[in-house]
Amino acid sequence: MTVPANAPVRAPGGFPVVGVIGGGQLARMMQAPAIALGVQLSVLAEAVDASAALVVPSAPVGDHADLEAVCRFAAACDVVTFDHEHVPADVLAALVSAGVMLQPSPEALVFAQDKLAMRRKLTELGVPCPEWVVAQTAEEASGFAARVGFPFMAKTPRGGYDGKGVQVVRQLSDLEAWLGAAATQVQAGTGALRDGILLEEMVPFVRELAVLVARSPSGQAAAWPVVQTIQTDGICTDVCAPAPGLDPEVAAAATRTALQIAGELGVTGVLAVEMFDLGVPPKGAGGDHPAYLVNELAMRPHNSGHWTIDGAVTSQFEQHLRAVLDLPLGDPRPHAAWTVMANVLGGDYPELYPAYRHVMARDPGVKVHMYGKGVRPGRKLGHVNVSGSSLEDCQARARHAADYLRGIIDE
Repeated sequence: MTVPANAPVRAPGGFPVVGVIGGGQLARMMQAPAIALGVQLSVLAEAVDASAALVVPSAPVGDHADLEAVCRFAAACDVVTFDHEHVPADVLAALVSAGVMLQPSPEALVFAQDKLAMRRKLTELGVPCPEWVVAQTAEEASGFAARVGFPFMAKTPRGGYDGKGVQVVRQLSDLEAWLGAAATQVQAGTGALRDGILLEEMVPFVRELAVLVARSPSGQAAAWPVVQTIQTDGICTDVCAPAPGLDPEVAAAATRTALQIAGELGVTGVLAVEMFDLGVPPKGAGGDHPAYLVNELAMRPHNSGHWTIDGAVTSQFEQHLRAVLDLPLGDPRPHAAWTVMANVLGGDYPELYPAYRHVMARDPGVKVHMYGKGVRPGRKLGHVNVSGSSLEDCQARARHAADYLRGIIDE
């Protein structure tokens, strides 16, 4: 493999180069901890103005599906990790054949890339999940509806995120277009629906939780407190750390489940396990049913962990770098009783800087993190973190700052 002309300049002392495929905000937020650790970061960016390319000096431009570009990029790196899960299987296989160290490995990553593979594996491991089935025909979908009732959820097994590739099915006719597409893709053996549609029961949850853990190749693991995530129109808008009022036994059981998944799947790096809180006691504590169900997995730093940048001894971004390099993991404990993260979404005002100045002046305790992205309504442009001893105060301050930056309020 040919090393690219703008390969990272290696630091003295033998410090390694970590390559990140994808130049999004997650790669961008790895740069500060990489500097602190003495690690050289390089990103394969989608464009010269990609979020990470604006702050990482070594940022060659290339598509994650371009085998030649990816191999050329990886040749200059000691270990390669990911900003997203969308790198094709044939590209990953070629990197492994070339001797590139991938963390997480393709064998683990498949369970974040393919929801059907994830459901099959988690069910095999005895992890509590929603009732599910794979459907390729109207008859199979009708059979599932007869078992769980309407409404239920339909998901594309591959490629969905932030509510995309998910549909609420209230009657079988809602699935007509998806079933038609599945029939075509199953026959062709290609496409997001080539194995069929993932159907899941509509879970009567009381709130959504996320458990963030990290695991190194040598098997060391660490976990942050379980958090509550708040979704609006399929997008995470707020995170409360720790999850308010969560039964300690449920929190401990959920953390054990996340660590079990990380170990059984051989995950390296950060793993986010999104869960539904069913609002019942755990089994063995007066409950006959699971207290939570696992919804999704992500094998990378995750939106539910952005609070750790300011709210924990070791952020998820530093921990991910430590893990993929098999360095000793850092302390995940929180700095304060509460940290609240609020996402900054794009609004109707393209110029953010005046609002940014106002937020910083109004509340010096708010930590604002912007991603260097152009403004588009609904787009994730950044986030704010607020830590303190009062949950209500943290929530109010974080939401005010995020709403002001979006243009929802002007005072």
